Amino acid sequence: MPVKQPAPGDLEHIERASRDELQALQLERLKWSLEHAYRNVAAYREAFDAKGVHPSDLKQLSDLARFPFTSKQTLRDHYPFGLFAVPREQVVRVHASSGTTGKPTVVGYTRRDIDTWADLVARSIRAAGGRAGDIVHVAYGYGLFTGGLGAHYGAERLGCTVIPMSGGQTEKQVQLITDFRPDIIMVTPSYMQVIVEEMRRQGLDPRESSLKVGIFGAEPWTEAMRRDIEQSAGLDAVDIYGLSEVMGPGVANECIETKDGPVIWEDHFYPEIIDPETGEVLPDGSEGELVFTTLTKEALPVIRYRTRDLTRLLPPTARSMRRMGKIVGRSDDMLIIRGVNLFPTQVEELILQHGQLSGQYQLVVTRDQLLDEVEVRCEVTPEHLNVNREAIGRELQHRIKTLIGVSTQVTVGLPDSIERTLVGKARRVVDKRPR
Repeated sequence: MPVKQPAPGDLEHIERASRDELQALQLERLKWSLEHAYRNVAAYREAFDAKGVHPSDLKQLSDLARFPFTSKQTLRDHYPFGLFAVPREQVVRVHASSGTTGKPTVVGYTRRDIDTWADLVARSIRAAGGRAGDIVHVAYGYGLFTGGLGAHYGAERLGCTVIPMSGGQTEKQVQLITDFRPDIIMVTPSYMQVIVEEMRRQGLDPRESSLKVGIFGAEPWTEAMRRDIEQSAGLDAVDIYGLSEVMGPGVANECIETKDGPVIWEDHFYPEIIDPETGEVLPDGSEGELVFTTLTKEALPVIRYRTRDLTRLLPPTARSMRRMGKIVGRSDDMLIIRGVNLFPTQVEELILQHGQLSGQYQLVVTRDQLLDEVEVRCEVTPEHLNVNREAIGRELQHRIKTLIGVSTQVTVGLPDSIERTLVGKARRVVDKRPR
């Protein structure tokens, strides 16, 4: 499949900079960010003082390991505006999480923060192959969720024409893709699968649509899902990474010419990988929990924010900055089933390896007396309605037990039997165990 190779003039200087130049900039900006947080946010000042560190103690990048972590709970404890480092009147926009697991986490942006965000999403879309003049169909949700507006402002900054569709209304999504002929779609990968299904339901061939690039994020997805989407939709599937507490989409993005993991925009975000149990910083290449420190954010600087995403830091390839590996799970949503660690993405890989199953699935976790039980619910594709679904279930059950080590019950349903996501992220785990 042809890809758009970046011309030298398309790249910013920092994307081609030497490692020494990049690290010098990181150190300068990191000193500013620590001082900014310490001086203007009481919670950071108290946390630094309790740890016995001061911003002036940062002499080299590795000294950051001496500073305390920030977590989602930190944001909730200071809800709504307690972590803002500028007067509220200088905050031009507020976003917030859904709050489904507790109080929402609230983030704010100054005018300069919004400009930086737009610049980085524009850089991300360009890395994915987008260019000025392209039409971008944004099917991330708008509103308090950062996905829609983050993608929107970045696409406009790059000079693209934006279709602000948001999520849901799948039939209309397909109509607008057919009528407006966008070049790029920005959406969750699971919802892209729903759009592909709707195209087929309408008698359309998804591979014949105008879409050339899909920029997919907001939920973990696997290489198997990438292959499935690329083959079914006839486009290049590129990974975008972000989280609202750090900025939103555009913290990192894959380059279309390599598709070997999102490049972290290290001139604005300093990454670390830590042991999730001990907090010890691990060397590049080691699997652990991803931690970010913002280097340029004014309204809400975050210092050593624990993302809970499990991944690795990889060496630079297409750009001068390090990459992150595929997220293999989260340190806080890992399922422990009878002593075995289980991530939904492990099951997803096996489902997508089976040519007769769609990419839709759910893990339903229950407890029978003292033992946890997992039911894997999946479905056949429309072209395989008449297959032996019980036999497929037994085969998948055996592969899960052999390759992951977890005993499961597998239910293979008819097409469309799995709950679809219409807006936002797919609900992959239904945990029915008593709290």
